[in-house]
Amino acid sequence: MAGKPTRDGFGEALLEIGKTNENIFVLTGDLADSTRAELFGKQWPDRFVNVGISESDMIGIATGLALSGKVVFACSFGCFVTTRPNDQIRVSVCYNNHGYGNLNVKIVGTHNGITTGPDGATAQAMEDIATMRVLPGMTVVVPADAVEAKKATIAVANYPGPVYLRLGRYAAPIVTQEGDPFEVGKANRIRTGNDVSIIACGLMVGEAIEAASRLSQEGIDASVINLHTVKPLDGQTLLEEARRTGAVVTAEEHQVNGGMGGAVAEFLGRSRAVPMEMVAVQDTFGESGAERELQEKYGLTAKEIVAAARKAIARKRGGLG
Repeated sequence: MAGKPTRDGFGEALLEIGKTNENIFVLTGDLADSTRAELFGKQWPDRFVNVGISESDMIGIATGLALSGKVVFACSFGCFVTTRPNDQIRVSVCYNNHGYGNLNVKIVGTHNGITTGPDGATAQAMEDIATMRVLPGMTVVVPADAVEAKKATIAVANYPGPVYLRLGRYAAPIVTQEGDPFEVGKANRIRTGNDVSIIACGLMVGEAIEAASRLSQEGIDASVINLHTVKPLDGQTLLEEARRTGAVVTAEEHQVNGGMGGAVAEFLGRSRAVPMEMVAVQDTFGESGAERELQEKYGLTAKEIVAAARKAIARKRGGLG
């Protein structure tokens, strides 16, 4: 399928919501073009601020605007916007949201994951989900493709409180449809199976769909769940999958520790323990390279999901061990 970066869907959505909501403000850390925030800035320069390479200041400004009733999108590369201003996000955004409620700072990180490609390890944010989901009151959304990214942007603009929207640079395949529903906190079931549940987010949703197709050729019936909202988790759907299939595989373009897979494991460990395998980056930094080559080197393809599904099913048949 044709590919398109999720950041493009974000830029398109800003143009749409900017027309109808005068409270929308967009800030950028000198990355207007790369984050696609410039589309909004050209249309409504009075509601757009290039803060410069000063991410902590950007979060402070965003907080002040949000406290005055604005809905603020603060945009930068994921490696910058989730780490450099972490103290400001924790205290200025999340703590104030805890006290006042509905503090509408929407933190947008682009260029996430191994598929940032040639930019190399220091620009490949693969710890951002873990960093953001631990913060009290922070919602974390990871769209599967550009179509879903547009819907997600529109949805989080109307969703109360702070949100982290995780986007990418890579032209990921389009795997969702314009008519598919999108609701923050509600996973989308793409395929229903009885043998194993593959739960994926972001770029890995497309790989999960391909893996399910390959598994079907082996007589293995796999569910595919697009868990676009990592926090709050859709516990109902996760429980339904665990009860029906009894085996789970998670797939994400993130470190294996603390990401979406960790969130799913935490939930199922408290609710319904089943054999579970995780496809993710295995506690290492990346490197510079072509996007697809990096996916293959770091084990983020359908091939690894298929292997993990076989292992989870084998564990189910032989017990949890």
